[in-house]
Amino acid sequence: MQDRPVGAAERWAAPEEGVRLARPDDVAAIVELACVMAAELTPMRGGGLWSVREAKAAPLEDAYGSLIGRPDAHLIVGTIDGVVVGFGAGEVELLRDGSRLGVITDLFVHPEAREVGVGEAMLDDLVAFFAARSCAGVDALALPGHRATKNFFEEGGFTARAIVMHHRLVEDE
Repeated sequence: MQDRPVGAAERWAAPEEGVRLARPDDVAAIVELACVMAAELTPMRGGGLWSVREAKAAPLEDAYGSLIGRPDAHLIVGTIDGVVVGFGAGEVELLRDGSRLGVITDLFVHPEAREVGVGEAMLDDLVAFFAARSCAGVDALALPGHRATKNFFEEGGFTARAIVMHHRLVEDE
């Protein structure tokens, strides 16, 4: 098969970002990204406790795979040219007054794929999922030292509604 010359339009075409529902065959890529996310967040201020409280518990294949197909959960992947480079997860929480709250539990884009719109597209998709389920609002967590995440959510229309204060009783070894 002969190579065909690449035209200027093809050579300079921008990568195509996309968001789609996660499929069972995406779970391995999601787990790999979740491990990169944990390696990035755990050393940050608040990350140690996040890693043992808010982060999904092992086995990650089961934790993420169990979200697929649930009507109260949304697991998505962000792609560039069809390659999975990010993922997002969220669940609908029923509140005591009968209203619903959307909770984004995970939203991560591989560091080498940031700044091109994948995260924004996934955030929009998660918010739309929660809106379609009549949620009164959407919560997402940002670690106190992760200014980029705080800015990302603020640019997406989020504001702080609570600040969790923590007093460590046991010193790190």
